[in-house]
Amino acid sequence: MLYATISLTAGEHQYPIHVGSDLLSDPALITPHIQGRRALLISNETVGPLFAPSIRRALEDVELDEYFLPDGEAFKTLDRVTDAVEHLIRGEHTRDTTIIALGGGVVGDTAGFTAAVYQRGVPFVQIPTTLLAQVDASVGGKTAVNHALGKNMIGAFYQPQAVLIDTDTLKSLPERERIAGVAEVIKHGVLADSGYFEWIEAHLDEILAQDPAVMSHAIARSCEIKSEVVADDEKEKGRRALLNLGHTFGHAIESALGYGEWLHGEAVGAGLVMAADLSMRMGMLAPADAVRIKRLVTRAGLPVMPPEGVRGQLRELMSRDKKASDAGLRLILVRRIGEAEVVESVPEALIADTIGIGEGLCAA
Repeated sequence: MLYATISLTAGEHQYPIHVGSDLLSDPALITPHIQGRRALLISNETVGPLFAPSIRRALEDVELDEYFLPDGEAFKTLDRVTDAVEHLIRGEHTRDTTIIALGGGVVGDTAGFTAAVYQRGVPFVQIPTTLLAQVDASVGGKTAVNHALGKNMIGAFYQPQAVLIDTDTLKSLPERERIAGVAEVIKHGVLADSGYFEWIEAHLDEILAQDPAVMSHAIARSCEIKSEVVADDEKEKGRRALLNLGHTFGHAIESALGYGEWLHGEAVGAGLVMAADLSMRMGMLAPADAVRIKRLVTRAGLPVMPPEGVRGQLRELMSRDKKASDAGLRLILVRRIGEAEVVESVPEALIADTIGIGEGLCAA
């Protein structure tokens, strides 16, 4: 069994991120991170039946309880966290219980936030089963649920004990889910590593076809990039905000459409192109680089612009973004492929042009 291990240090907390195939069958990768004799497996009604049996076999000496969410972004709510906490209380779980998140970003965020708030914090382990969660949501300790007025508005920074990324789980994903995860892969190249961006351009077909070796490299490199950023700025006071490239636009699109209409990765894909468009309008990003970003997002099969019917709502929704400060909206823009920065003074007219899809990259 071959796998890569990335070590992430966040504050005083350090944990491994294991990436490889057939990892769920190896108890040695999971059991060291189960603190007590009991654990609660949080999954959803789609993923749980597929992979929970492997977790049960790996943890045969652990008293394993289960709580399954309905499947979908619409269920990433405070009500579901309350239900999970009630399940823990009724099951007489103590602070020695370990929560295991088995699923995509919705499961990971919900389980992680539940772990953060139950009895002021219990240990948890991330086992992401979607590409999007493997390269982004499961790494770095962000946990949150949505509110009707904004995405991820209720949450906490809470680091897992370990992240176990079994690339074999990706075989169970529908094509749309696989494609959506590619948005976060592209994002990491745009914001931090031009060489990685070039590698994605060259290997996109293999990524979309889920070539095992190519997927392992893509996931591991994305996790390395995110780990490096989180190590510098765990609580998003500065550099970590760069990981939200494309997300201010993307979260606004998700909120405007209603959670679940677009997948998160689809909204991020459009958000990346819009961020590139605005960067170009600001005179920061060369038009040729902006076109490369749009071309790669298009090749991946992701949307590159928001639906016309919601564009009028986007600017107001962007104002509720978590990166906004008392000074106003902060946007993550691109200086060049491989380098992004936080920009606080962006002319409203340029934002409106990008949202309106007037002349420029998005209309090209």
